[in-house]
Amino acid sequence: MRQLERTKFSFLFCLGMSVIISSVIYLKTRIPTEPKPIEPQNCKPFATECKAFLPGMEEGVEWYHRDCQVERYIHNSRLQCSNLTRELHFITRPLSREEEDYPLAFILTVHKELELFVRLLRAIYMPQNVYCIHVDAKAPLEYKAAVRKLVSCFKNTFLSSRSETVTYAGFSRLQADLNCMKDLAKSNIGWRKVVNLCGQDFPVKSNLELVQYMQGKEWRDRNMTPGVKQPESMRHRTQLQHTEIRGSHVALKGAGLKKSPPPHNLQVYFGTAYYALTRAFVDFVLKSSIAHDLLEWSKDTFSPDEHYWVTLNHIKEAPGSDIDGGWAGDIRAIKWRDQEGGTHNGCKGYYIRDICIYGLEDLPWIINRNSMFANKFEGNSFPEALDCLEQWHRNKVLSQATVPIEPSWLLAIQSNSSSSYFNSSAGA
Repeated sequence: MRQLERTKFSFLFCLGMSVIISSVIYLKTRIPTEPKPIEPQNCKPFATECKAFLPGMEEGVEWYHRDCQVERYIHNSRLQCSNLTRELHFITRPLSREEEDYPLAFILTVHKELELFVRLLRAIYMPQNVYCIHVDAKAPLEYKAAVRKLVSCFKNTFLSSRSETVTYAGFSRLQADLNCMKDLAKSNIGWRKVVNLCGQDFPVKSNLELVQYMQGKEWRDRNMTPGVKQPESMRHRTQLQHTEIRGSHVALKGAGLKKSPPPHNLQVYFGTAYYALTRAFVDFVLKSSIAHDLLEWSKDTFSPDEHYWVTLNHIKEAPGSDIDGGWAGDIRAIKWRDQEGGTHNGCKGYYIRDICIYGLEDLPWIINRNSMFANKFEGNSFPEALDCLEQWHRNKVLSQATVPIEPSWLLAIQSNSSSSYFNSSAGA
């Protein structure tokens, strides 16, 4: 009888262990595992030239990125949002009451270089702000899917409800911004001003500095649209009819057909395509007959985003208008070829369409100029330039925080320890 009980107990014990082992195996096959964090040895150290901008490097200690495979993270469909935002080091809390009380809106128009987009969004992201992402309709499907995945992880970030096939210097570029403005106008977030960016921009000012700059005495209730009355050399852009070859280029229509004068007898201005606009001005753009008529008139002009915003900002009917404004408003640090020897000392990278693609040696000029943003960067041409600027910017952002710093917000670590760059330098 005892032998029978011992046999029965052994059978039940073995059966129970089999059930447990089978359950563990089943769960492992059913529940996706998170990829292991990237170890620092997989990432390149910062260039030695960064020591001029990153305190501590002069001591001979090497510093490594914590995420040198950004695209791998995004494309990994098994990675949950909580892990994605942590592993990519997004800041997840407002860093000060001043910033929390003055939320900003951002429009990002992107079409290539996924890693640059992720790093730009990470640099400007704050949970109190709101972000509209316009992805070019001609962007690859894989790129669109990756952006959509990342955007879905944030309640205050969304894709534009309508995508344009954007053409350089075409009306489609202006329309892309307007599509996002229509979406942002419906946002429940009480954003105060909207700023537009492209995928090759990167911030120089921290979010706190942007807030302080835009609500300072000079710009508190005013729009920032640097520009002047249209010079003679630029009048062909709006006096002759142009046609947009979808997704390719803009060309003159016919043999130089002349356009009718601008509506409402408006004085046309010429300026930057970049801006910082009040919410009241955006409402004016979306609802005013003057703005609508100028928009329709601009459809067959060359690079209309370089006259549309600045022209509207010089009429008295527009809220926050700057009727006597000129080039004031330091929105972008750009090295133009024709300004070499004047406003800058030459491009240390190379020029494309007469605009400098920044190299590492351009950083002192960018940092000293202290514009809101700098343009342009390329990930493959001069990766060290963006690496150094990104780390310098994150150090500044965290040094200004009035809340405890979370470990996941740090972008770099020492090669010989797990301590962070920020804690050992800016936090010293």
